[in-house]
Amino acid sequence: MAVIDVSGLGSFIRDQRDQAQMSLRQLAKAAEVSNPYLSQVERGLRKPSAEILSRIAQGLRISAESLYVQAGILSDRAGEEVVTTAIASDQTLTQRQRTTLLQIYAAFQAENSSNAENSSNEGNSSNAESEEENEQEGK
Repeated sequence: MAVIDVSGLGSFIRDQRDQAQMSLRQLAKAAEVSNPYLSQVERGLRKPSAEILSRIAQGLRISAESLYVQAGILSDRAGEEVVTTAIASDQTLTQRQRTTLLQIYAAFQAENSSNAENSSNEGNSSNAESEEENEQEGK
């Protein structure tokens, strides 16, 4: 699992809370977490789980995906936005299931990107080898 950048995440949550004109207590109550815990998250002292991030996102009325991206759990909109948005907003799934699907989808996208890059590099090296062979034949 990805390393959570708690300092950047905490300031992002605080900024979102400020924009929503919510007090720390209001958000803590909406997210069903304690005031001290939320304060520690905002100050970068705690690493919240995906479940807690989801509840904070719900309290802020923002997508959980945006917090997952800030936390480093998901890469920023890897793949088709339509797919990631559909998964993130599917209310027939639990939050844990949505998170898992988004992580699997992001992993597939990263794997495919890596495979495409490797294929491209292999193509470039075989092209270079062909050029070298052609040059040697010309000598």
